[in-house]
This record gives sequence, structure tokens and C-alpha cells, in this order.
Amino acid sequence: MAKLAYAVAKDPTSAQERDWYIATALAVRDRVVDGWAESYRHTNDTQNKRVYYMSLEFLIGRLLFDSLTNLGIVEEMRQALASLGVDLDRLRTVEPDAALGNGGLGRLAACFMESMATLAVPAYGYGIRYENGLFRQGIKDGWQQEYPENWLTNGNPWEFERPEITYDVGFGGTVDITYGPDGAATYRWHPAERVSAVAYDTPVVGWRCRHVNTLRLWAARAVDPLRLDAFNAGDYVGALADRVRAESISKVLYPSDATPAGQELRLRQEFFFASASLQDLVRRHIKQYGPVEMLAEKAAIQLNDTHPAIGVVELMRILVDLHDVPWAKAWDITQATFGYTNHTLLPEALETWPVHLMERLLPRHMQIIYLINAVHLDGLRAKGNSDPALLSSVSLIEESWGRQRVRMGTLAFVGAHRVNGVSALHSELMKETVFRDLHAIFPEKINNKTNGITFRRWLYEANPGLTKVLVDTLGPRVLDDPEELLGLEKFASDTEFQAKLKAVRRKNKEALSKVFQHRLGFPVDPDALFDVQIKRIHEYKRQHLNLLETVALYNAIRADPGRNWTPRVKIFAGKAAASYHTAKLIIKLANDIARVVNSDPTVRGILKVGFLQNYNVSLAEQIIPAADLSEQISTAGLEASGTGNMKLALNGALTIGTLDGANVEINERVGEDNIFIFGLTAEEVEARRRNGYNARDVIASSPKLSEVFASIESGVFSPDDTSRYRGFIEMLSNHDHFLVTADFDAYYAAQRQVDAHWQNGAAWWRSSILNTARVGWFSSDRTIREYARDIWNVPVQTT
Repeated sequence: MAKLAYAVAKDPTSAQERDWYIATALAVRDRVVDGWAESYRHTNDTQNKRVYYMSLEFLIGRLLFDSLTNLGIVEEMRQALASLGVDLDRLRTVEPDAALGNGGLGRLAACFMESMATLAVPAYGYGIRYENGLFRQGIKDGWQQEYPENWLTNGNPWEFERPEITYDVGFGGTVDITYGPDGAATYRWHPAERVSAVAYDTPVVGWRCRHVNTLRLWAARAVDPLRLDAFNAGDYVGALADRVRAESISKVLYPSDATPAGQELRLRQEFFFASASLQDLVRRHIKQYGPVEMLAEKAAIQLNDTHPAIGVVELMRILVDLHDVPWAKAWDITQATFGYTNHTLLPEALETWPVHLMERLLPRHMQIIYLINAVHLDGLRAKGNSDPALLSSVSLIEESWGRQRVRMGTLAFVGAHRVNGVSALHSELMKETVFRDLHAIFPEKINNKTNGITFRRWLYEANPGLTKVLVDTLGPRVLDDPEELLGLEKFASDTEFQAKLKAVRRKNKEALSKVFQHRLGFPVDPDALFDVQIKRIHEYKRQHLNLLETVALYNAIRADPGRNWTPRVKIFAGKAAASYHTAKLIIKLANDIARVVNSDPTVRGILKVGFLQNYNVSLAEQIIPAADLSEQISTAGLEASGTGNMKLALNGALTIGTLDGANVEINERVGEDNIFIFGLTAEEVEARRRNGYNARDVIASSPKLSEVFASIESGVFSPDDTSRYRGFIEMLSNHDHFLVTADFDAYYAAQRQVDAHWQNGAAWWRSSILNTARVGWFSSDRTIREYARDIWNVPVQTT
């Protein structure tokens, strides 16, 4: 009540839901702040090494229940609010999702921050405080529409603005050189433009509030927000031009880079947050630990993909230009401080920047990149690596078709002492594909750290019904040690225990059916098999393979309506990049298929299809506990890891998938009888491509696929525009890079195995229980322990 009265300035009789939410969040935040201050003091007193996790995304989602759960006061808060006539679960829906990420990479960063706090690893997360974040997705006539995701409109009670923590970040300008008496050169960068980075801190509370870390996000502000001379001259728009240009840096996550201006803004974003973060951590290090030469002993910086890779160069500039550290010593410090996590095997996803853009925007950094590259290549030549092709392959500068680009993946690899993949398969493929030559030269660098998820968010919060059954069955120790889940194995065939879990699942499915009713205008049968594919829309993730099978199943049901079909609800959700035409067409196809299938009376409700718009963390928390089948069907060898596969398996969904990413390890742990694996392996995919894959021959040999293609191409699902999908079908027939057609028949057959398993209820629930029991290893706590031991060299707290 005090927060409502004195922080929100509202009386209970006039308070709206948002007022109650703000008051509740502030009351909870007070509890967190005490632990936050104590954790900070403890780290300073013990002089412990800190971890700095640099990521362009932190998909943290809603924080009210996250904080309540980790503080252990959910029920106390529920009862306190109920006594005031307020529903805590209703307040949960009032909180907006923090729109600070796109998908798996950003959600992984959020899980890692929570696990670092849980394990008492002193850490800062560094990113950008996007005002609008990734777009809010709407669906109009089946097409994706993008709207601003203005999640900060009503304020953010979890953050603390730190106006006293501000750093200037420069762009453009010139570089001066002077020579000392000994002939040594000194370089000084004089930026033409400066932007202020203002810190906003959010506390990240660990399990049972054992430790609290900091997520520090930077907002871009103009150094001079208003040109008074221009304003007084009547140029009111021009007077604000510098402010608009500066603040555009933290305006939107992932602005389109389809234009030169968009590319420049993306690079400005990446350098902005990398520079501010490095200035901040170096300042902290000098204040608390002394000489900058000791940085690697007290700081471990982890690059989450290539987005912050420019930080390698910025740290060199800070050390060499600002602190007069000799080049060789500065490079040793830099390499010893940085680790780099790679998240992709797609060469096009390893960022590169035009040299001319880098020279104009970051002239001093381009000089440093050239010098790093020269020393790097000279060192290889000195060791006998003189093959021009090899040197060209591992150079930081790519030269092709007369154009020069800076390879940020190579920069991150060379500038780090450890480079890790995020699943066992991914790490091995890194050595054979994108970093083959670098691995041959530096065989000790690449290691594996299979991703993990925080069970606090994805089990305890998302699925309280299942959590209660687990605690009642295994005891409260399961909440602290995920490996305790193995104790479920002995209950896998217990019909009474199966009935308990089935009742929990059905309740979750009833709740999701209401979401369908609210968003799509129709309910779905909670007794049907809920078949879920929720992830970023991309060709390699192959949502279109799922859609092709959906059409094949639809055709089969109509052809043989009397067969004992398994009722199935196909659930899709995910966003396509605003400029990714094919991905947006896949969303349209999903909605067109749904419209036809759902309105066809001959199907009799056996098959339903729904695309739920604006996928985010909160929607995932509703879908995952209700899922029966988890679609993880990417082209083998292309998904680095995946974490949705782990969340769904933890909640008891069975996986249908290829041997890709972490599916390989999930398969090993849950057992081949409790997962549906199909399709080409990574080696077979490579062989097909190498030998020249002819999709038309495969289509001709598959009656089902031929019929599906004919249906889509002829306009069965697009009667308003019969030519809509002709180009799409043509692409799959002639340039099926992701081998959708090659895996179709195997996928269709695997889905029929799913049907048969579902109809044997006891067998299905045995498999479901064994999935939950055997995926404790995929906790992000385990992953962070491995990072701490093998990369960061920091101790962790035991449970």
C-alpha cells in the first residue's frame, strides 16, 4: 500500500491495474535491491574476478514473476494482494515483455544472466536499451505487419537510470600521429561526432536470492540535444537533427540493413554499446583493482556472437592509445580477456563490414584492424604458413570482386583465447566449415559449451502444475538440482503418476485453447495432439516442411475420412525479419493453409492449424507447457543448438527432429525410443549438395509431395491469387538449398509414427515422463559452470 500511495500516488479506490502492477513491482524490487547491494559489496571486498557478457540482445521477458519466484515469495504476494482485492495472476498480464531480443540468442543471454546470479558468478550483462525493440508482429490478411514495440511507453519499474554513468562514444573524424624522442608513434583519434551512452541498470536476481547481478543497458543521447542557434533562426527541425541522429542508435533492435544507411546504423549500434561497455569496465577495473595491465586477471569478457566483435579493436585502442600499453602487451591482454561464442554455421550470418564504411565511421579502428591483421599474417608466415590461399582464408580482410570487407567472425576468433560452439555437433562442424583453416592453425581454441535453459523460468514459472507434481514426488531438492529429475524414471510406467501429469497437461492445453479463441476466434480440442513449431521464421528452420506435411495430411484425411486419424492441432508462431520476403511468404502460406483447413467441414475438426502472432517470451510460456510434440526440423548441420527443443522436452513434449544442433544430445539422453528422428544427417546433407541435388527427381518420385506441390501451385490455398506461390514452388523445385524435398517423405513417415505412439496412451506418457526425467543436464547452470571452469576461470557457488 505504501508503494501505491507514495510511489504511484494513487488511492486503492481509484487505482487501475497498471497502478497495482507498478506498486507491486516496486515492492518486489526493494527486496531485490538489498541483495544487489550485498552482492556488489561482497565482490569488491573479496576482489573477485568479474564476467562481462556482451550481447546485442537480452530477451528477458516479464520480470515480476521471475523475481517473485527467485525470491521465493510468490504465494505470500498472491495472498497479500488478494486481501486487497487484487489478482496477482492478472497483474502478470499487465507487464509488457521487454522487447530486447529476437529469438534464441537473446533468450540464451537472459538464461545465462540468471544462472550466473544463481551460481554467484559476479557479472555484468552489457547491451542496448532499445526504446522499441524488435517490431510487434501483426497479421493482416495472413501477411506479417510490423509495428513499433513501444514497451517503455508506461515506464519500466525494474530499471534504475544512472545519469552519472555516461560515456562519450565517437564516430568519424581524423587520426593524428606524433613521434616521441625515441621515434615511437602515438596515435590520437579526433571523432567528428560524439554520442553519449547513458547507463540503465536492471538487477538480475538469482535463485533464492543468493546473489544479484547487473544488466546494464545503454541509451544513446545527443551530447547537445538542441542546437539553439538553429532553433532561434527558425529551423526547428534542423535544431533537433543531431539529437534524432544520436538517439536513433538505441531506437530499434535490428534496423533493416538492406540499405547503406541501415548498414551504417547497425555498425553504429554495435560500436556504441561495445565502446561504452569497455570504457565502463576498464574504469571499474582501474578503480577497484589498479593497473590496466592486470585486466585479464580480474575481467572475463564474453562476446555473444559477432555483434560485439568490434570490442576487440576498441579494447586495443583503449589500451594502446589511452593507457600507453605497448602493442604486444596490449594484444596479450586482449586475447586473454576475450572469449567468443559462435552461434551460426551459415557463412552469410558471420558479419562482415565494408572497409570503406569502417574507414569513414571508425578510422582509428580500421588502422588497428590492419595492424592486427598484418601481425597475424606475418606470424603465420614466420611459422611456415605461406600458402596464399590459406593466408587469404584466415585474413581479417576479405577481398572479392574488387571489394574489401572486414570479417568480424575472424576478428573475434583471432582476438579471443577461447572460441566455443553451442552444441557438440555445432562445435565439431565449426572446425570443418566456417573456421576450418583457423582451427588448423589454432587447434586449441575451439571448445564446446552446449547451451542450456534456466529451469526457474521454463519449468517453475511457466508450468507450476508440473512443478508441484515433481516436488510432491521427488522432494524440494529437485528445485535446486536438476539432476534430481532422474528420479522420475522409476515412475515412467506408473499409471497413477501418468494420470497426474496428463491432468496437468490438459489444464495447460485448456488455457492455450482460450488463447486460440481470443486471438484467432476459434477454440481447439484439448484432447487433440498439440503439435508445436515456435521459433524465428527462416528457411533453414524449415517451417515450410511442416506446412507441406500439413497439406499432405489434409489431403489424406479428405481422401480417407473413415480412418482412425489422430486429432492434431498444428501450432505455429514466430517472426520473420522485416526484409526477408521468403520468410514472410511462409507466414502467409501458414495462414492460407489454416484458413482452408479450418473451414473445411469434411475434416471434421481432426486437423486444426493456427498461427499465433507476435511470438515472445510470454506467449512461449503459455505454449510450451501445453505442447505434446516439439518440431525441431532444421536442415541437419545448420542449427547451432536450439534452446526451444530443451524447454519443450523439459515440459514433457516429445521431439520430432533431425540430427541437428542439440537434438543430437537430446536424442542421446532421452533415448531413441522417446524421440522421433528422421531425415538426412549433416554428412549426408553435405554429400547431396556436393554431388548436385536434383529436387525435381525427388518430387517426381514422391506421389504425396507431387500432390502437395500441385495443390499449392494451382492456388487451392490462394484462390484470391492463384499465382501467389508459383515462385515459391519453383524455388523448391530448382534451388532447394535447405533440402526440404529430400527430407519430406521421411518426415511424413515420422509423423505417422507420432500418430501411432499417441494412440498408445501409456507408451506416449512413458516417453513424456522420460523426456522430463532425462533433460536435467540441459540446465543453463551446467553450461555456466563449464564456461566458468574452462573459459572465464572464475569460481561458482554449489547448490
